[in-house]
Amino acid sequence: MTASASTPIFANRDVALYWCVRLCSMLAFQMLAVAVGWQVYELTDSALALGYVGLAGFMPAVLLVLVAGQVADRFDRRRVVQAGHVLEGLVALVLALGCFQGWLDVTGIFVGVFVLGIGKAFAAPSLSALLPVLVTPAELPQAVSVTSAATQSAVILGPALGGFIYLAGPGAVYAVGGLLFAASVALLGVIRRPQAPTIAVADDPEAKSVFAGIRYVRSQPVVFGAISLDLFAVLLGGATAILPIIARDLVHAGPIGLGFMRSAPAAGALAISFWLARRPIERQAGRVMFAGVAVFGLATIVLGLSTSFVLSMIALLVLGAADMLSVVIRASLVQLETPDAYRGRVNAVNYLFIGASNQLGEFRSGVTAAWMGLVPSIVFGGVGTLVCVLLWMKWFPALAERDRLTGG
Repeated sequence: MTASASTPIFANRDVALYWCVRLCSMLAFQMLAVAVGWQVYELTDSALALGYVGLAGFMPAVLLVLVAGQVADRFDRRRVVQAGHVLEGLVALVLALGCFQGWLDVTGIFVGVFVLGIGKAFAAPSLSALLPVLVTPAELPQAVSVTSAATQSAVILGPALGGFIYLAGPGAVYAVGGLLFAASVALLGVIRRPQAPTIAVADDPEAKSVFAGIRYVRSQPVVFGAISLDLFAVLLGGATAILPIIARDLVHAGPIGLGFMRSAPAAGALAISFWLARRPIERQAGRVMFAGVAVFGLATIVLGLSTSFVLSMIALLVLGAADMLSVVIRASLVQLETPDAYRGRVNAVNYLFIGASNQLGEFRSGVTAAWMGLVPSIVFGGVGTLVCVLLWMKWFPALAERDRLTGG
């Protein structure tokens, strides 16, 4: 084991603060998502309205991808994240005020979700690009693992906390979310290391372009292969949107069982995050990443064929763990292969791809379930993921043959 692996990553004060920022902001986001979903459904009794909520939150990422990446590469990324979280916190507090005073309606919630998406569109790429400057390249995979654990912890705890606080009304959830964003802003303020990024290739006009991130991704087989694999694997294999149907029609679990099934992938991901934090991937990184995606596809197939609640839970746990294994490797490769001058714009593209895969994956699973039937649609997605693994290993041999995360 390397020295970096044996040294506690939290000995780095700034990484510990960054971890807390990720936890607070993701907890806030998950709690707000619960409150918005419940409130919109109570006001409209429409599943379509819930779909529009997702669309309203995703559109800013599409509209602002180029601008947000450019901002992340031109200014102090810590300040950019702070500005994004300030905006998100203010929106949460306005929503809370609207609930307490009784004037908040569905249109107001949609506007709030859209503005929240603006804040996240700017904050997310800068926050991702901030981590590599807090650690050495050798420490980055371990740092990605522990910060991913913060995200997964929030995914598990956030909805439960949001649902519990919702007993006091949606305004209480929005208010607590606003306070969590305020905490993340304060924590960012005491991180010492990051400086405003410098454009190392300032003499090249194209390097300053808002399109430089897209061009860079396309020109780097390892980066492009890693990002595009994530897009298509989740697009084809994602089945979380139809978990309610799986719980009711396949395993007859009921709403409590559905809650456990929703938490299972995050629990599996959290477990593998802790494991990778102690034992970072040191050799055959490319093959391990592709193996993780393949296991993700196989677990999806098992989920589709299972009629047992226990087997489905195991499949979801394995699915989440395998996905996190590949996510940590992909995220580390993207960060390590990208010069700091481009990281903001590349992370903006990466954020858009991840958001697109999640949103389009939910759409794909719903449409194919209606067209092909529930079980065939899930199995089709798992098989499609396996096909992607084979094609990407052929099309991106440099990615498949990558040995170490650092140094090629």
